[in-house]
Amino acid sequence: MPNNLIKESSPYLLQHAGNPVQWYAWGEDALTRAKSENKPIFLSIGYSACHWCHVMAHESFENEEIAKTMNENFINIKVDREERPDIDDIYQKVCQMTTGSGGWPLSVFLTPDQRPFYVGTYFPPLDNYGRPGFGSLVLQLAQAWKEKPNDVEQAADNLVNTLRNTESVSTHSKLERSLLDEAAVNLLSIADMTNGGFGQAPKFPNASNLSFLLRYSKLSGITKFQEFVFKTLTKMANGGMYDQLGGGFHRYSTDSRWLVPHFEKMLYDNALLPPVYAEAYQISKDPRYLEVIKDTLNYVLNQMTSAEGGFYSAEDADSDGEEGKFYVWKKREIQEILGKDSEIFCLYYDITDGGNFEGNTILYNSINLSTIAFHFGKPESEIEQIIKQSKEKLYAARSKRIRPGRDDKIMTSWNSLMITAFVKGYRVTGKLDFLNAATNCISFIETRLTKNGELLHTHKDGVSKLQAYLDDYAYFVNALLDYFEVKPSKKYLDLAIYYANYLIDHFLDAEHKNFFFTADNHEKLIIRTKSLYDLSLPSGNSVAAGMMLRLYHMTNEKKFLDVSVQLMESVALAAAENPFGFGQLLNTLFMYLQKPIEITLVNPVDSQISDYLLKKFIPEAMMVIIYQKNDLEQLSNLQFFTGKEFVNDKTRVYVCKDFTCSLPLETLSDIEKLV
Repeated sequence: MPNNLIKESSPYLLQHAGNPVQWYAWGEDALTRAKSENKPIFLSIGYSACHWCHVMAHESFENEEIAKTMNENFINIKVDREERPDIDDIYQKVCQMTTGSGGWPLSVFLTPDQRPFYVGTYFPPLDNYGRPGFGSLVLQLAQAWKEKPNDVEQAADNLVNTLRNTESVSTHSKLERSLLDEAAVNLLSIADMTNGGFGQAPKFPNASNLSFLLRYSKLSGITKFQEFVFKTLTKMANGGMYDQLGGGFHRYSTDSRWLVPHFEKMLYDNALLPPVYAEAYQISKDPRYLEVIKDTLNYVLNQMTSAEGGFYSAEDADSDGEEGKFYVWKKREIQEILGKDSEIFCLYYDITDGGNFEGNTILYNSINLSTIAFHFGKPESEIEQIIKQSKEKLYAARSKRIRPGRDDKIMTSWNSLMITAFVKGYRVTGKLDFLNAATNCISFIETRLTKNGELLHTHKDGVSKLQAYLDDYAYFVNALLDYFEVKPSKKYLDLAIYYANYLIDHFLDAEHKNFFFTADNHEKLIIRTKSLYDLSLPSGNSVAAGMMLRLYHMTNEKKFLDVSVQLMESVALAAAENPFGFGQLLNTLFMYLQKPIEITLVNPVDSQISDYLLKKFIPEAMMVIIYQKNDLEQLSNLQFFTGKEFVNDKTRVYVCKDFTCSLPLETLSDIEKLV
């Protein structure tokens, strides 16, 4: 007999609809029942591609005896953290405060009025791994609620008071170059100079931090910062973190050298990494980076794109009941498929009889093409061709396997990150497929994820729901500005201005000069939190600061500049001291201190000029490409475009900085002097 989750659309919630636990979705029914029956709430938060969520579900939530205890003593609520990041944010912070770490599955015990009194992540069914067994924990906490209610109330009050105190801290500081110097040095102090990335294991991509170090390297002229980024990007692209056959990145590496990934593929990682590879390509011109961009974006187009143009959320780590089964190989399989070419392929991808992961092999390249060519006495071009053809054969063979499950909900925030990725990919590759994907996704959000002038957060099976959060608005405005730079129709700029104003009107904390995670008309929870740190996603506040700064330069509306500067001032000191959590903010601070260069590329018929500008690393620039005379005419009332002329047979470039503009530039040598 299915439980209440059978009525939900979230793939994660539907995974638990057959549990013997009488789950509810978060909502009025469950919360009212908890109060009327004076029962505590057990809140379980996870997401569909989460391996340990599946493990705990199988061990505990499918266990009839444990489920019986849960049903008798608690109101049990399941939350998809991707649908309700506001709820997850609150209780994840409580978990961090009390245990020193967080993650999913998140297991929280609440009073009927939603105050937490006990929190943890994964619990085994029986006492194990130094953790209490979930079965005994449920009994103990049910007993405490009945026999020691005052102690439970006191614990809940203490946790909520501590949470409120942590949310209100901010120290204002002046915005100056020394903040970037301190941040860069602090960030490099935790860098793994051997394998790339930060820390040892597990290792996450940390895209914003890598982007900041590329900017700081340009600012300081110290090449070791960019060399570290190149090493990181190359090691990731050659390792098991990256799907060598199908393109796209897995969630993170469980080891320090990027060999064994956690095999789930999240949309946001595959949105955040291509722009960093694009920047690295602009600096290094390394064709491998261009290949990674193309293959990653093509993976999203092939596997993660709906017929209407929205992008799906995730692919699971597991298939056919095993983590990573879809991606790993036995050497004999490869030999059977590739025949005589298998020897070259196996040496290139470190494929051995014993394997490198539980008796199987994850494709992992740690040897140069030239070394293979020398070993086999063949030209590099021939070896390259053999590896390319071999990958195609193995990809075809792999496609016959049972594919990991896909979470097909479409979220405004992550889709907006993907729009940015496709725009950045288009700029360095020139592939129209990538630009069209961005166009289609904007159209999808406009038609499916807006209602009465407001954004909605999520869409699945034809139904859009839930008020949008800070990340939805900030990421979407930022994506609209990225798109406007390559397709400068005034409607996209107007849309960006509209939603930026909505953000200021409904999310801004006027006292502390930064943004709440939820709007002032959102469902009231125990606290209205803020998202100030970059975690797996860039902070909505940091993205908002960046897009407000860009909007100011586009529109000359000073309120956008004021919001951006005040927001940066509220967290800049923390960003310098703890740069690992503020890479996105540091990128904006870099742009502000460098003073943005405004470049208008009018009528790019001269491919040499447009190619130079599009493939040059100018992170402090806002560059708008005007293809049509009509677009320029519609924008002429904005200061950014004032005085710029469209000449039919000629490419002209205008470069403005510090409110001073160059004459129209028509030769590459003149342009090179200014950018």
